[in-house]
Amino acid sequence: MSIQTTKLGLVQTPIASSNDQQFKLVPKIINGGIAGIIGVSVVFPLDLVKTRLQNQVVGPNGEKMYKSMFDCFKRTYHAEGYLGMYKGSAVNILLITPEKAIKLTANDTFRHYLSTGPGEPLPLIQEMIAGGSAGACQIVVTTPMELLKIQMQDAGRVAAAAAAKASADGKTASVKKASALALTRELLQKRGILGLYQGTGATALRDITFSVIYFPLFARLNGLGPKRPDGSSVFWCSFLAGCAAGSTAALMVNPFDVIKTRLQAINKAPGEPTYNGVIDCIGKTLKNEGPTAFFKGGACRMIVIAPLFGIAQTVYYLGVAEKLMGLQ
Repeated sequence: MSIQTTKLGLVQTPIASSNDQQFKLVPKIINGGIAGIIGVSVVFPLDLVKTRLQNQVVGPNGEKMYKSMFDCFKRTYHAEGYLGMYKGSAVNILLITPEKAIKLTANDTFRHYLSTGPGEPLPLIQEMIAGGSAGACQIVVTTPMELLKIQMQDAGRVAAAAAAKASADGKTASVKKASALALTRELLQKRGILGLYQGTGATALRDITFSVIYFPLFARLNGLGPKRPDGSSVFWCSFLAGCAAGSTAALMVNPFDVIKTRLQAINKAPGEPTYNGVIDCIGKTLKNEGPTAFFKGGACRMIVIAPLFGIAQTVYYLGVAEKLMGLQ
C-alpha cells in the first residue's frame, strides 16, 4: 500500500490497492453508524421541535400554537414528557447507519474517481459534483426514514390542534395512536413501496444542495487548521470544521427542508392546507405566510446539524471501528 494520502470526504484516506480499499469500507460503515446513532441520540429532541415549527401554519389572525423554539420545547415536554421528545427516534436510529454509510462512502468514492492525481487537491467543481452525487445516493434511505420520523414527531402537535378544535366545537376528539410499524404497513397496503417515497423530489433538493455546500466547505475549513505529524488534521479542528460547515449548509437549505417536511406530513391539523408537489407547496406557503415561513425551524436545524457532523468528524478521527477491529 502506498503511503501517500488524499482527502476523500471526511478523512484523509490512504491510497491503497483495490482489495485493501474494499476492506476499508467496513470500518467506514461502522464509524458512520456510530456517529449517526450518537448524533441522533443527542440532538433528537431539537429535531422534533424543528419539525413541529416547520409544520405549524399561522392562522388568519396571526395565531400560533408555538411562539418560539423554546416555547415549543417547553410545551411538548409538559404535554408528552421526556420520552415524548424522542418520538420517531427508533426509525432514525435504525436507518441512520445505512444513510450515513451511503453518504460518506459515496462521497469518498466520487472524490477518488474525480481526483486529478495522488496527493493533488480536488478542484472546487469536482468537490461539488462529488458531494451532490453522494447526496443523490442517500435519498434511497433518507426519504422513507424522514417520512416515518416526521409522522411520529408531528403526532403530538396534530393531536393537540385536533383537541383544541373539538373543544371549541363542544366535541371530544379521538386521537389515533401512531406507530412507525403501523404507518409503514398502512402505506405499503394503500400505495405500495412508492408510498414510503412521498416527498422524494423535495428530499433530493435538500440533500443534494446540502452536500454540494457541506463537503467543499468542510474540506477548506479543515485544511486551515493544524496538522499532526502524519499530515492528518487534529480532531478538534475537524470537529469545529464539521460544526461550522454543517450549520452553514443547514441554514442555506432550510427552505427545501420546510417544503420537504410539509409534503411528508400525511396527517394534517384542522384547517391546514394540503399540497400537490413542490411548486404548489412553495406557492401556497408564500401566499399564506410570506417568505419568512421558509426559515421556520432554521435555528433548530442549525443546532441539530452542527453536532451531528462535528461528531462524525470526531468518530473518524478517533478511529473507533479500526480499534474495535484491531486495524492500524
